[in-house]
Amino acid sequence: MKKWKIDSAHSEVKFKVKHLLVSTVTGQFNNFEAEIESQDENFENAKVTFKADVNSINTKNEQRDGHLKSADFFDAENYPDLTFSSKSFKKISGNNFEMTGDMTIRGITKEVTLNVEYNGLAKGFDGLEVAGFEITGKLNRFDFGLQWNAVTEAGGIVVGPDVKLEIFAEMKEDAKVSKAA
Repeated sequence: MKKWKIDSAHSEVKFKVKHLLVSTVTGQFNNFEAEIESQDENFENAKVTFKADVNSINTKNEQRDGHLKSADFFDAENYPDLTFSSKSFKKISGNNFEMTGDMTIRGITKEVTLNVEYNGLAKGFDGLEVAGFEITGKLNRFDFGLQWNAVTEAGGIVVGPDVKLEIFAEMKEDAKVSKAA
């Protein structure tokens, strides 16, 4: 078995949501953790866990970030983490995988399926292997209790229901675990 830990200095966890249904706002989580356990380097049937610190949300607007952390959205005081735990990680074709698992936001857990592109392996400067992944998907924020919305004077909604996820993950081999297995 090999174990991999995310290198947060070379990874990004981003989301995009429609604003006024005509433009897109992008945000990210600055503090996050992820691990992968795999039998080998093809990653089929790998086990993936992920956790993001809701208080690290950053949309480049302090007022909006504060609102997102409030009970109107993530309720960071009561639910400080967003988590994901995979149930399956299966090869679709070539370097494309489908990962299904439980996403928990605001204490609500729903099954989600994400698309994963495996970018391959390289040796890091320390001699350990590094694996790269691009993960995309979409979820409906209402499914997770992020219900707040407002209506404009023209009758449009302020925040769209769909949230697009974009995760660029550089995973580094955990030498202690991988060599012991």
